[in-house]
Amino acid sequence: MASPSKAGTALAALREDLVGDVFAPGDPGYDENRTVYNSMIDRRPAVIAQCVSEDDVVRSVRFARDLDLPIAVRGGGHSVAGMALNDGGLVLDLRHMRGVTVDPAAEAVRVAGGATMSDLDRACQPFGLATTGGRASTTGVGGFVLGGGSGWLERCWGLAVDNLLGVELVTADGSKVHASADENPELFWGLHGGSSNFGVATALTLKLHELPAFSIALLLYLPEFGPEAVRTYRDIIESGPLEAGGAVIYLTGQAEEFMPPQLVGTMLCGALLTYAGTEEDMRKLAEPLLALPHEVEIVGQMPYADVQCMLDDPPGLRNYWSAEYLTGLPDDYVDVFCARAGSMPVPSNTLHVLFPEGGAVADGPSDYPVPYRGAPWGVHPFAAWEDPADDDRCVEWVREVRADARPWSTGDVYLNFIGDEGRERVVAGLGAENTGRLAALKREYDPDNVFRFNHNIRPA
Repeated sequence: MASPSKAGTALAALREDLVGDVFAPGDPGYDENRTVYNSMIDRRPAVIAQCVSEDDVVRSVRFARDLDLPIAVRGGGHSVAGMALNDGGLVLDLRHMRGVTVDPAAEAVRVAGGATMSDLDRACQPFGLATTGGRASTTGVGGFVLGGGSGWLERCWGLAVDNLLGVELVTADGSKVHASADENPELFWGLHGGSSNFGVATALTLKLHELPAFSIALLLYLPEFGPEAVRTYRDIIESGPLEAGGAVIYLTGQAEEFMPPQLVGTMLCGALLTYAGTEEDMRKLAEPLLALPHEVEIVGQMPYADVQCMLDDPPGLRNYWSAEYLTGLPDDYVDVFCARAGSMPVPSNTLHVLFPEGGAVADGPSDYPVPYRGAPWGVHPFAAWEDPADDDRCVEWVREVRADARPWSTGDVYLNFIGDEGRERVVAGLGAENTGRLAALKREYDPDNVFRFNHNIRPA
């Protein structure tokens, strides 16, 4: 570590040189700017640099390297393990870099490194265009895409990373690098799932697709109808078109306008059928779900960007999530999944999610380090609660969901859906056959493992 006098001089220089704001412990705004979505995370970085440009990022990286500070990169701040923060290091806060530029003729979009899913979706919507995005509008685009990128539209357009055309990166030595299929292709390969291991993504270019209409059917059932609803949803997806997606979700009834008062605070089973097309076509698909006894029915054509906000998780809750990817969805596992909902923490913001993959995900490029693409289904226990006294039971419930799924698990996992679960799970999220190649790439671009606040790839 640098001496206090050197550190003080360097910090003063950074405050002077950076266009954005700089926060250190004791500064007004420091505590506010070290807060992330998961309130279980309480870390105290030495410096928070709020970058507003690529040059700000370069200056901040060089500052950190001069003082031998590790670097965490903050985009949306949704990482359940709090990977956007560190203790005693530098946080590169990209939240003021949110520009989105749509090129409708090229069907492509350039997204700044701190943009959220909502920034991207709202910018593309006037052109009738979209790309595979996260299932929460507040998710940061950079971390989402470079971590693989799973969303409602993946069955027809592939994972978000399958739509990646280029990345502008600031590496560990403060260099600016562009990666694409034609320029630095090996780095471009590693960015397809390798997240922030190789540098700071200051901008991404993504392929867009025409989306003239988007429709949903959201049906809420009493728990006793859950197994039948899950099986019905499964059959619709497995026999239906790739435009169909969504999830089945056990949840607590919230005090919303559409929720009958007697169901607020109780457990319900929800079937969300999303459809990249018209309401008329979607209704035909949804007929078997509509025929089941249900308590709430929301069916219609909706702007995709609005649907993206439906499952936004509010900040300030305590969070613990995980996932398992499945070889299939037989009736035996449907029964196990539904039974586990009985121990779900209710009432809370917890979601017990089962979602389809397949389609364009399975048919996408097989050489990228996203080994879970072959799984037809995934289960995602998403615990979110308020009271610290509930920590143990909520974490244990997530682990029980994972344990239940193991007989049907592929062993692979989408890393954006999990926290810090150890080295073996990182390998499961990148692919054992890819780890050596990724480690060599890490050695080339970040030999000192400066960017280690992530699902870390160690330099070979």
